[in-house]
Amino acid sequence: MIGAIVFSYLADREGRKRWFLVTLLLYLAATVLSAFSWNFWSFLCFRFLAGAGIGGEYSAINSAIDELIPARTRGQTALAINGSWWVGTAAGALISIPLLDSDIVPEWLGWRLCFGLGGILGLGILLVRRLVPESPRWLMTHGRLQEAEAIVTTIEEQVRKDKRVDVLPEPVGNMTIHTNTQVTFKTVVRQLVKIYPKRAILGVTLMVTQSALYNAIFFTYPLVLTKFSGVSSSQVGLYLVPFAIGNFLGPLLLGRFFDTIGRKLMIAFTYATSGLLLACTGYLFWQGYLTAVTQTLAWSIIFFFASAGASAAYLTVSEVFPLEIRARAIAVFFVVGQGSGVLAHRLFSMLIQESPTSVFYGDLVGAALMLLGAIVAMVFGVKAEQKPLEALAGPISAAK
Repeated sequence: MIGAIVFSYLADREGRKRWFLVTLLLYLAATVLSAFSWNFWSFLCFRFLAGAGIGGEYSAINSAIDELIPARTRGQTALAINGSWWVGTAAGALISIPLLDSDIVPEWLGWRLCFGLGGILGLGILLVRRLVPESPRWLMTHGRLQEAEAIVTTIEEQVRKDKRVDVLPEPVGNMTIHTNTQVTFKTVVRQLVKIYPKRAILGVTLMVTQSALYNAIFFTYPLVLTKFSGVSSSQVGLYLVPFAIGNFLGPLLLGRFFDTIGRKLMIAFTYATSGLLLACTGYLFWQGYLTAVTQTLAWSIIFFFASAGASAAYLTVSEVFPLEIRARAIAVFFVVGQGSGVLAHRLFSMLIQESPTSVFYGDLVGAALMLLGAIVAMVFGVKAEQKPLEALAGPISAAK
């Protein structure tokens, strides 16, 4: 959460590209260093740094995605990129199976190799990100017009080449902006509370409900498997693979509908569907009808929809506020969401220690939260599909 606040400020002030590279590098370095921890406190320190990198990552990369991707495919692209996190989760789960098996790798070494390999594999993403340009929108608002024009020209040349045309349609509309407008914390609060209060309510609700669901279910899933299904801790990774696949396929396959059917209806649909399915699965678990395999299959289906909804929550808070505060707006909602997620994780962990009945009650709470998110999406949702960012929230620096 600290990383989200600090790096979002820097991303709004100094540019998207620099900080989505720095945050990823920080996360990877801290993850590798975790493998060399010499005691609990050193391990805690390295994980804190990794968490700071992840927090900053959400703000910087989601800002960049929205400002670079065409409006007609912004939803589908954003959901696919956010959902791709689960590809790494699946890979990590597979790697952990032999490494955490003490019959294959010594216990003191296995977990260290998991962290080390995880960080090293992420270097490929860092190399790819170096090719992503800075946001032309951010460059223009900071007076760097020649750089912005050069990036746009390069993109246009590629589009002309791909479409095999000589001339592209002229942009629709124009806007005059003042460069280097000073944006303070007071400005951010005013935009969220006074200018866009309904959108703030929408953002808080979507982020809190999805974060509570993920932190309550996903991060306690290994405990459910080992305590109630008798799965060995060394084999938990095997059950996380289909779970991660479901989380990845949801945003990938449903993403295009957020640009066609629309944000409002699709967010409500994915939230409501995942909530209802969670309640049904919780009941089946309570009655003892589910095994480790069928429980995993059921939750994979639930999070097929929940993952698309959660990715759309990040998309929503990143596209409905002005450019100058975009990264910080994402950070505010991320922090609120993660804070609620911590409480949900704690509550669900306590319920697991009791009985299947208490787990079912926890599932009902999670289901109710997702249904609440669906209702708020229908009431306060923004029809942002296929609209340019400036049509959704004009820049603060725009001439009045």
